[in-house]
Amino acid sequence: MPPKFGTSGLRGLVTDLTADCVTRYVQAFIVSCPVGKGLYVGHDLRASSAGLADIVAQAAAQAGLAVTLCGDVPTPALAHAAMADGAAAIMVTGSHIPADRNGLKFYTPLGEITKAQEAAIQKALGHTALAMPAGAITMATDVQARYAARYQSAFGKALAGLRLGLYEQSAVGRDGLSDLLRSLGAEVTSLGRSDVFIPIDTEAVPDDLRQQLRNWAREHDLDAIVSTDADGDRPLLTDEDGEVVPGDILGQIAAAALGAQTVVTPISSNSGVTLSDRFTRVVRTAIGSPYVIAAMQDNAGAVAGYEANGGFLLGFQAQGPAGALPQLMTRDAALPIIAVLAQSPDIGIKGVVAKQPARFTAADRLQDVDLKAAAAFLDQLRQDDDEKAAFLTALGGTCMAVDETDGVRMTLQDGRIVHLRPSGNAPEMRLYVEASSKKDAREMLETLLPVLMRAISSHKEF
Repeated sequence: MPPKFGTSGLRGLVTDLTADCVTRYVQAFIVSCPVGKGLYVGHDLRASSAGLADIVAQAAAQAGLAVTLCGDVPTPALAHAAMADGAAAIMVTGSHIPADRNGLKFYTPLGEITKAQEAAIQKALGHTALAMPAGAITMATDVQARYAARYQSAFGKALAGLRLGLYEQSAVGRDGLSDLLRSLGAEVTSLGRSDVFIPIDTEAVPDDLRQQLRNWAREHDLDAIVSTDADGDRPLLTDEDGEVVPGDILGQIAAAALGAQTVVTPISSNSGVTLSDRFTRVVRTAIGSPYVIAAMQDNAGAVAGYEANGGFLLGFQAQGPAGALPQLMTRDAALPIIAVLAQSPDIGIKGVVAKQPARFTAADRLQDVDLKAAAAFLDQLRQDDDEKAAFLTALGGTCMAVDETDGVRMTLQDGRIVHLRPSGNAPEMRLYVEASSKKDAREMLETLLPVLMRAISSHKEF
């Protein structure tokens, strides 16, 4: 697949992200979107990212922009600094996808680009943006410190006494997150640091990693283990037993703790946010932060947004235990981690989670699928009740309602939910399920993944 936009920016194989390709997208962004006082450029730790960031910087400088190279920093830290300084930003990251792929995330001075701006970039491809003289390229070294300061002023020592494990893997924000957690009072143990890139999908944590997290929690007597995806905008948090807390549960806990009145979240998120009765309004969107941001902008007041992967967006000035917390309209991993941990010193993470409605989600994906076959299967599933019944046979359930906001989301007669959705920028098919117990949710996922694989295979054109 050539590089294309999906739910989290431009993505493609590294071999296809040539200097010419990247330059075309950067210059199309510059001619079609507001860039303010210049361009901030950051990157994650995958092997190809630093080189691609240099290409981005050169392309922007050739267009006459003042470019600030920020090095290896988390996406929300880059966006935070750029927006505060009235500049645009481009983050080089493939997030959770494998190391042979990479991508670009685009930000105007107001935040992540909208779907309309994405379309404008596509339309502007091929338009050059050259200027004389070329813009200057400088370095910034304070981006991570500025990002940490917003949490230090808002949360003070709210994590005092907590024993935390930090699964560092190859996440770009691992050192900064370690320092931040310590500054908030926690004791931090480093776990699993890697110099080789490890793709971490916080929405589909593999079984071997789940077991490793349990082992670490027991071995080190930890209150919780924290981590993020590659670029630091999706959180991973476990309870004291090393059990992963789903990202949408983190989102609904954090939103309530921060005093949000309106919550915006994609259709794939846990339905407990509605059942909790803690929010005045819950708005459901298609999957992807641009859709969440657009809906947040349509709602005034104390509005927060989050995705099923845990990425959290703060749309108002909230109040932390120690001070004010300004809004940050981009997906963030640090905030939901800190906000949930701050609720846990007396009752533990398990106690915090136990206060939520008993709705449990699980998600996984089929990789390297034939997207044409996947699309054909989904089309038939939408149109044919017999196809729905056949697909759900293994669950012993009957489809009572269908939501096509994004993919095909089927609610069964007993309240269980099955949601299928193809990736927008990778050869993957996502499967989300929801049930009234964690055991049922896991069993649904394990039962349906092979059924889904066979269904897609049956729609291939040979």
